[in-house]
Amino acid sequence: MKIKPDSFLESGFSFFKMLLVKSLTKFFGDKLVVDNVSFQVEKGEVLGFLGPNGAGKTTTMRMITGFLPPSSGTAIIGGHDIIEDPINAKKKIGYLPENAPVYPDMTVYNFLDFIAEIRGFSGKEKKKKVEEIIEKCFLSEVKYQSIGTLSKGFKQRVCLAQSLLHDPEYLILDEPTDGLDPNQKHEVRNMIKNMAKDKAIILSTHILEEVDAVCTRAIIISNGRIMVDDTPEGLKKRSSMYGAIRIEPRNGDTDKMISDLRMLPQVKDVCIDSGSIIVYPKEAGSDFVDTILGYIKEKGYEINSFFVEEGRLDEVFRKMTLGDGRSS
Repeated sequence: MKIKPDSFLESGFSFFKMLLVKSLTKFFGDKLVVDNVSFQVEKGEVLGFLGPNGAGKTTTMRMITGFLPPSSGTAIIGGHDIIEDPINAKKKIGYLPENAPVYPDMTVYNFLDFIAEIRGFSGKEKKKKVEEIIEKCFLSEVKYQSIGTLSKGFKQRVCLAQSLLHDPEYLILDEPTDGLDPNQKHEVRNMIKNMAKDKAIILSTHILEEVDAVCTRAIIISNGRIMVDDTPEGLKKRSSMYGAIRIEPRNGDTDKMISDLRMLPQVKDVCIDSGSIIVYPKEAGSDFVDTILGYIKEKGYEINSFFVEEGRLDEVFRKMTLGDGRSS
């Protein structure tokens, strides 16, 4: 069954080029784990799915991929309903599950060959697909090794490889860099960014730097509900540190400098942090920076450094997940 696009079409989005999550809800017994979650991801986007442990990230991803049936709601993958038309929907998905489940007794090559056959490839095409994904996921040195003998990082890459083997239009990646060393993380992040040009990608992560490195948008989920959906830059603007200026005085009367800065009408507050002066703006921007720089020069204060804060994702994450207020 194919869903009529008119009933689900969101303004500005092409129905057959998106992954649309519509009012997904999941109960385990009486416990509400996912609470009416809706969003869309279009091709060319990488959506970071953030939240503390138990927030409902993995459950949501399992429902999107058809691994777990929702209590209500659905997901539409490229025009196919995951509940009403699961086979065609799943053909379009590449899924890296939590904890990288694989068959430990199989070699890397045999496992990927098996996955390729399940995906409908055969003969020379199947062999080509397997060889290409082994190279792409940096698995050549362990291709004939039993998966059970691999390190956590290599197992993660094997499971990533199976999710990419059929070149899916939609990728659902649950903690894709879990267990990888810094160099491997860099390689996988670059791979995701390159693939995003013609795919819609959702990735869950606990690593906030990954949002900056890879994602074009980010959703923060807590207690099964979406708390905020914004760009990484938009999230940073929600930080109290966004646009604040950190000044390291060279010498002189720090208290006098703080007192003077507090008198400026553009300044919201001034405080000391690890020996530096933090000046918080009423309104962030280049005008505020120019005002503070000009004032320091006018007063003759000598400084060692002057740094404009870009905002802190960890602060926003804590605010959104520790009950300090929901944001739209």
